[in-house]
Amino acid sequence: MADVINTSLLPFLILFIVSTSAGSTSTTYNVVSLGAKADGRTDSSRAFLSAWSSACASNAAATVFVPKGSYLLRNVVFSGQCKNLVTFQIEGATLVAPSDYGTDSWITFERVSGVKILGGTLDGQGAGLWACKNAGKGCPSGATSLEITNSREILISGLTSTNSQMFHIVIHDCENVKVQGVQVTAPGNSPNTDGIHVEGSSGVTISRATIKTGDDCISIGPGTSNLWIENIGCGPGHGISIGSLGKDKNEQGVQNVTVKTVVFSGTENGVRIKTWARSSQGFVRGVLFEDATMNNARNPIIIDQQYCPHDGDCPNQSSGVKISDVTYRNIKGSSASEIAMNFDCSHTNPCSNIVLDNVDLTYENKVATASCKSADGSATGLVHPASCLA
Repeated sequence: MADVINTSLLPFLILFIVSTSAGSTSTTYNVVSLGAKADGRTDSSRAFLSAWSSACASNAAATVFVPKGSYLLRNVVFSGQCKNLVTFQIEGATLVAPSDYGTDSWITFERVSGVKILGGTLDGQGAGLWACKNAGKGCPSGATSLEITNSREILISGLTSTNSQMFHIVIHDCENVKVQGVQVTAPGNSPNTDGIHVEGSSGVTISRATIKTGDDCISIGPGTSNLWIENIGCGPGHGISIGSLGKDKNEQGVQNVTVKTVVFSGTENGVRIKTWARSSQGFVRGVLFEDATMNNARNPIIIDQQYCPHDGDCPNQSSGVKISDVTYRNIKGSSASEIAMNFDCSHTNPCSNIVLDNVDLTYENKVATASCKSADGSATGLVHPASCLA
């Protein structure tokens, strides 16, 4: 039976203890009891940080509890190392970013282990910043809504991120992170609003996500390995991209990536690998794109090794990123452009062992075309458009 604590004589309800059948205890810290205001206007950062500090220092498993309502937070960093496992319970609540745009990250978890972030909505209030950028004005860079960095054994479940100023969720230098059941929304013309970005991390799983945004639904940066992406709805957006890679010469590669059961709806790209046209020691290898449906995606299958956004960035260079062992299996649907498969690889480091296995893409109810430059591989099963791989 649960212990009952009489808190009527306390000035604030700070915590309560629940005993489990095994005799262990769990401690909950209520941010409202610590001074947070659920009015969406009052800065509640101090109360959230106080709750986190107490939960992190607790000798028992602990929960930071956010009751229903809207809470304004300035840039906050929840740091470890904690003494126990901490759950951040946001279900039913909305966290609101300041409208005077920040930089870097709005909400950061760093050097933590075993943290669960459950439910809730992050409102990045990015519309004003996007308008500034789209008008070509000198604007602040804006902030990532949620960054998990230098952490391990993390669960993000049931979270909604809306109108982030820049990236919605960033996973950086982490191990064993599970992202499940999230929803990401931003207008299709919102710049640099990648849904989920993974970089320098291993053992990340992203599943059952719906992502509608103005940039990549999921982007995969250098140093990523053992990444699993499954059951994703993507669009609008720029698709799922490995890259861009190769901006820096000494850069880690990307390997062992699986992307399966994804529906792309009206996206700029479907599955894409993108590298800078400059010298690099990076690589991409061991990638499987499987069971994808393209609904009018402009570039359903694309490798672009000629990326160079500004004249002079890549003088007389070709990409040094080596791409190999990439399989496209059971890819079907419609392309918004005639070239449904475009392998534009580096002439100094050709793409190798590209495999097409049961690919069926159409353009305006006709068979689309394929384009290959410096790419070799094989095709099995039904492949439309016909393979151009050497």
